[in-house]
Amino acid sequence: MAALKAHRLVPVVAIRDADAATGLAEALVAGGLPLIEITLRTEAAPAALKRASAVKGIAVAAGTVTTPDQVKLAVDCGARMIISPGLNTRVVEYCLANDLPCIPGVCTPTEVETARNYGLKTLKFFPAEAYGGVKTLKAFADVFRDFAFVPTGGVNLQNLGDYLKLPIVAACGGSWMCPADAINERRFADIEKLVRDAVALVKTL
Repeated sequence: MAALKAHRLVPVVAIRDADAATGLAEALVAGGLPLIEITLRTEAAPAALKRASAVKGIAVAAGTVTTPDQVKLAVDCGARMIISPGLNTRVVEYCLANDLPCIPGVCTPTEVETARNYGLKTLKFFPAEAYGGVKTLKAFADVFRDFAFVPTGGVNLQNLGDYLKLPIVAACGGSWMCPADAINERRFADIEKLVRDAVALVKTL
């Protein structure tokens, strides 16, 4: 959680070849962003989590976690943070019972209030652009000023600044820093450049 708030960016990736995870994690560290969310959308995800976790200095989160069994798997593979697309109460309750940092997804006031009941104050706003993006978060600002949101879904270098300027936004998640084709083709220098550009933009805000 500390790495997320410190860097204000979360690279979100779906890895189809676990062998690429080491080079990808190293590129992120070299680019100044030692944080990665590896989604459990592919068969390669568990092995990718293990490989990324072995890279010195990087904080690894598991994304698209939808069941307690997936939480267990992710933690066994090295994940130290659990991120979900929605507010799955079974996942939240398991994480809280096992003292695991978790960031569930929300997009409505009712879901934010449900998260409040669990004592969760850092929430993923997903899918951000589809649910009104910056406009919706501005509407949330007065009512939910004690929360920190991580908008993900449709966030890119062009609208990143608009999100991060909002006081209730802790960080932004996105895949633009780690394009699938660049990962598959092992173009880690390109990824490092994209990461550096994003990190540089954050520093100007």
